[in-house]
Amino acid sequence: MKNLLEIMLKGAYDNFKRIFFASDRVTDIEMRNAILNGEVKPEEKVNEESCIGCGGCANVCPTGAITMKPLQEPITLANGWVKDEIPELDPLKCVVCYWCHDFCPIYALYEETGAIHPNNVGDSDVNPNDLINKPIKISQDKMAFIAQYISDKSVLSRKNIVVEDNNEKNNVEGLDES
Repeated sequence: MKNLLEIMLKGAYDNFKRIFFASDRVTDIEMRNAILNGEVKPEEKVNEESCIGCGGCANVCPTGAITMKPLQEPITLANGWVKDEIPELDPLKCVVCYWCHDFCPIYALYEETGAIHPNNVGDSDVNPNDLINKPIKISQDKMAFIAQYISDKSVLSRKNIVVEDNNEKNNVEGLDES
């Protein structure tokens, strides 16, 4: 009992020192002033340049934290592929489940840095034009799993996807939208 009381008093004393005397401060003065002045900018959650605008992230989000916002001017990524909207992530609704990132076709299909990430999308030099025009190989199971969550106008319905099925390669050009 004596040890427990000693631990509680020491903890209370340490917290008192931290609060009133800034003891054990781990934030440098520049960062502290930026925080107090409201100058800290949130990290980028969506990389608009590498996003292909498929809406897969918005479809898979379990909390509805991602909405697709229209672009002022549509961007042609490849023959027959126009990006006219990009995702916008609401951090207040986000539960950081990473489904948006994991089901982003840039990450899921091409194994590149995803165009959306709940914490920080990071630096990315992914060119969606090059990716869309490059044939990819994907297993039948992975394609079926991803197809459940991606929108109708997704990468899966475009040309240049090669599906591996029991060591056979089948070109899935018959999946084009009509």
